Amino acid sequence: MRVVIAEDAVLLRAGVQRLLADDGIETAAAVDNGDALVEAVSEHRPDLAIVDVRMPPTFTDEGLRAALNARQAVPGLPVLVLSQYVEESYAVELLSGGTGGVGYLLKERVADVSDFLEAVRRVAKGGTAIDPEVISQLMARGRRNPLDSLTARESEVLGLMAQGLSNTAIANTLVVSHGAVEKHIGNIFAKLGLEASAEEHRRVRAVLTYLGRA
Repeated sequence: MRVVIAEDAVLLRAGVQRLLADDGIETAAAVDNGDALVEAVSEHRPDLAIVDVRMPPTFTDEGLRAALNARQAVPGLPVLVLSQYVEESYAVELLSGGTGGVGYLLKERVADVSDFLEAVRRVAKGGTAIDPEVISQLMARGRRNPLDSLTARESEVLGLMAQGLSNTAIANTLVVSHGAVEKHIGNIFAKLGLEASAEEHRRVRAVLTYLGRA
């Protein structure tokens, strides 16, 4: 696997690169601004871009805007946002801008290296890895929730899906059977009108619906 890292803090950029290398993941480029991210992605066509939100020159939302531009340059590019902040502008657009390969983790809440590396690989393969605090903050900022038809347990299952948990992990978390989780997920797909399709990953679309922007 090859990644591009966009992070303006030198020590953090080097630290992430070292963690990835120790796990056999190659860093094709490590840059410190949004323009350089787009250029690196266009040149190297990586399996994943790991992007900070706030970078030069204004330290507001350059990283997210650059991630969107990078996805235009390389359609379907998996993007994992790694930030201290939940930046509303452009965040939902990024999270809902494709059928998979999206993540948003908060730096201070990454407590385990193995969990971070698992998230990296999951997003690179087209899955999702979204910190529940990110979900909570985006939903709390007035985003409309179209999921009124779901039961409380189905909403709970979908929330765990949004965090990137597998069916087995969801079953373990909720202390229910694997079959029960599959039934809940089937109900979620049916209630959200997500029919099986070769063009669309229903699990990811359900997560994006949960974020209120599908």
